[in-house]
Amino acid sequence: MGYFVGSLPTGYLVARSLGVDIRQSGSGNIGATNVFRVLGKPAGVLVLVVDGLKGYAACAWGTSAVLGWCGVARSHAELYPIVAGVAAVLGHNFTCWLRFKGGKGIATSAGVYFALAPLAAGLAVGTWVITLLLTRYVSVASVLASVVLPVAVWLTPNHLALRLVTTALGVLAIWKHRGNLDRLWHGTEHRFGRKPPTPEAAP
Repeated sequence: MGYFVGSLPTGYLVARSLGVDIRQSGSGNIGATNVFRVLGKPAGVLVLVVDGLKGYAACAWGTSAVLGWCGVARSHAELYPIVAGVAAVLGHNFTCWLRFKGGKGIATSAGVYFALAPLAAGLAVGTWVITLLLTRYVSVASVLASVVLPVAVWLTPNHLALRLVTTALGVLAIWKHRGNLDRLWHGTEHRFGRKPPTPEAAP
């Protein structure tokens, strides 16, 4: 259930409703950043909020529903939200509706951790916002947040399973940004608030 909640391709659906295939526009990613860049603020904010809610819903609401409806054994009930959260992030990153090609999981991960570890999530989001304001690079902000989140989870009272899972998800998030890191290295990464150059204008 967590996977299918996370697999909803929000960015693709919002863009399609506006007559755009987001996979063929901008960076080609279905996440909120590319939607924001291609379709503007309202569409980008909508995708950001819904992608975050997918993660939160899988952990906070979906798990409670399963425990209540199905009578699942509660001997390790604290692990169920963690499993649901991981599944939601994997669903977003590798959605079955788009041949297992999805987003980078930052917004969905934020939703998961506001449900599971709100203090750590707040520190990571704060890092993301400050870094974005200073650098104007969403990718740099996302990578730094992906480092801060596992560190914050390890330094605050949390289940060992959550600490290990968070470390793995942080590595996955950084790996999903490998293309951005390559563009940063070569000085071709796009800054937030600036439209990417057209093919004719590109060197």
